[in-house]
Amino acid sequence: MLLRCLILLCALLLDSTAAAAAEVDVVIDTAERYVKLQTQGMPGEVKITMGRLDVERLPPCSAHEAYAPPGTRLSGRTHIGVRCLGPNIWSVLVPVQIAVTGNYVVTARPLGAGQTIQEGDITVVAGDLSTLPNGIVGSTVDAVGKTLRNSVAAGQPLRGDQLIAPLVIRQGQTVRVISRGTGFAVSSEGRALNNASVGQVAQVRMNSSGQTVSGIAQADGTVEIGF
Repeated sequence: MLLRCLILLCALLLDSTAAAAAEVDVVIDTAERYVKLQTQGMPGEVKITMGRLDVERLPPCSAHEAYAPPGTRLSGRTHIGVRCLGPNIWSVLVPVQIAVTGNYVVTARPLGAGQTIQEGDITVVAGDLSTLPNGIVGSTVDAVGKTLRNSVAAGQPLRGDQLIAPLVIRQGQTVRVISRGTGFAVSSEGRALNNASVGQVAQVRMNSSGQTVSGIAQADGTVEIGF
């Protein structure tokens, strides 16, 4: 009789351990699927390594939901939250390592503030983007011809917020304004009311009407208004 009780107790313990292990597997899988979804389209090659969930047992759950805790950066060593929506209410943090290997631009020599970047001033290297600050420049095309806001030592990664795009429109100059719509384009002239780089908003006072309009500065120095 005692032996049968011991066997039954062991079986119950094994079932309980297996159920807890299965619950942990579901939680980790939920977190991993969330990370894969959120990192789709990131530049470079993304490698995800899930950590161990350090809990002895999680109550049964029929519906899981993954989320990023406030301030979470989806790169490097981080945590993804998983909450149970029912029948029990709980939440845990799952450790994860997100490595993103790709190309980025670094300075080939020391560069000074106000210097316009040339091809020979920079080079492209490959590495783990998750260890770098946000806004890293990934191509020389995005840097050449732009001006540095601050001095940068040799071998330093370039960030987009360190670069000033050249002006294509200057305040006071006469500019051509092109209004485009489906099947039509109308061109007229006006005077620029502000400086603008490519992609920035330019305000123009039209010569014909005196009306002030806003459009997007183009690389050829025109201002385009879409309808």
